[in-house]
Amino acid sequence: MMTNHINILSLSIVLTAMLGVTGCASNRPAFSAGNVAYGDTKAAETLTNEIGLTDFQMLAETMTTSLLTSPLIASSKQKPTITIADIKNKTSEHIDTRAIALKIRTQLSKSQVVRFMGDKADEKHALTELQRQGQSGRYSASKSVKMGHAEGAKYSLYGEITSIVKRAEDVKNIDYILNLTLEDLDSSEIVWTEEKEIRKTSERSTF
Repeated sequence: MMTNHINILSLSIVLTAMLGVTGCASNRPAFSAGNVAYGDTKAAETLTNEIGLTDFQMLAETMTTSLLTSPLIASSKQKPTITIADIKNKTSEHIDTRAIALKIRTQLSKSQVVRFMGDKADEKHALTELQRQGQSGRYSASKSVKMGHAEGAKYSLYGEITSIVKRAEDVKNIDYILNLTLEDLDSSEIVWTEEKEIRKTSERSTF
C-alpha cells in the first residue's frame, strides 16, 4: 500500500511539473527559425555583387544632383513639369527599374523645384479611380473629378541601365551604367542627359 501511495504521489508531481512547463511555454513568444536583425539601410550593402539598395541610392543621388544643378532647372523661373517614362533594363539580371525611377522622383519632388505629372502606372490608377467615382452613383456630378482636365508634362525623363560582366579566375567584375535623358516633348530637344557607373567586384572563396 505504501509503494502504491508513493507511485501515485510521484505521478502527481510529474504531471504537475509538466503542466507548469506547458503553462510557461504558452506565454513565451514564438520565434521563427533563423536569426533576424535590422541593419542600417544607409550602410554599404555588400552581401552579393548584384545590384542592391546602396546602388539604387547612389544612382538616384547622382541623377538628382545633376538634374537640379542643370541650367534647365537652376535658371528656370517656373517649375518644369516632368513625367517619368520607362527605364529599360538591358542587363542579364532582374532589376526593378521602376524602383530606381521612383527614388529619383521622390528626391526631385522633395527639392520642390520641379513638378511631376503621372506616368503610365499612375495614369492607370487615376483612370480606374475616375471610372469608380463616375460609375458608383455616390458622388455629385457637379463636384466629381472630370476627364480631360489633366495637365500634360513638358518634359519626359527616360533611360536605360546596362551591365558589363568580366571574369578572371576567381574574380568577377560587374559594371553597371545608368543613363538618363530629359526630352522636351514640344521640340524633341534633349535638354539634359547624365550617366552613372558603378563597379562591383567579388572574389570566389577558396574555402
